[in-house]
Amino acid sequence: MAFDDRDDADDVSSDADRAAGIRATQEFYTRYATLYDLIARRTPGVARLRAAVVDALDPGRGDVVVEMGCGTGANFPKLRERVGRGGVVVGVDVAPGPLAIARERITRAGWHNVHVVRGDAARPPIADADAVLATFLSGMLTDPAAAVDTWADLVGPGGRLALLDLGRTARPLARPLNLPFRALVRASAPPGSGERHGASPTRALDRRLLAAHRELDRVCEDVARKTRTLGFARIAGGRVSGSRER
Repeated sequence: MAFDDRDDADDVSSDADRAAGIRATQEFYTRYATLYDLIARRTPGVARLRAAVVDALDPGRGDVVVEMGCGTGANFPKLRERVGRGGVVVGVDVAPGPLAIARERITRAGWHNVHVVRGDAARPPIADADAVLATFLSGMLTDPAAAVDTWADLVGPGGRLALLDLGRTARPLARPLNLPFRALVRASAPPGSGERHGASPTRALDRRLLAAHRELDRVCEDVARKTRTLGFARIAGGRVSGSRER
């Protein structure tokens, strides 16, 4: 495993929209980091979703696993359990507030093989890994398909990718719940998201989730998919195609 000597979170992007989005995300999630941590760990059913996506990732003992958009580190215990003491878990996040909580969690637990680094998941400051996980991240990325492609390059042929995302359900009996879900997405979006998206945050979320999961299908083989939580949760994991050159 190797780290670049740059901090992508501080890079000045030529894309003003992307830069504004990063700043808004940093400020929003830092301001509400403690509340976000409670939601990430204590929301009913979320622990089962996190366990399911780690199963979909299926990391091996001794693997180096990178979690993009790791937040406060809610997935770290399950990932560390899977890779064992000989493996390494690295969390990447653009927001300093959640990362501070993640670092504190690592220190309290005494996890010497779990690390965090501040950086942009779309341009991760990491050179190689065996597996990449992203939970509830696809809808926050300006170009999620490009990010998934970058992660596939990072792990190379045979490496593993897995996504967990929440989006509007297509199940007929659950569709009435899309209205409160839309309100939740709007309330939890960083300020200015609507203007940057050029559409409602929920529609932007749907488009981005579709793009990310389609790209995972394109770059991976043996993709396993699951829907949970009345169809709102989408889980996908697969192995990067052997025909793909790093």
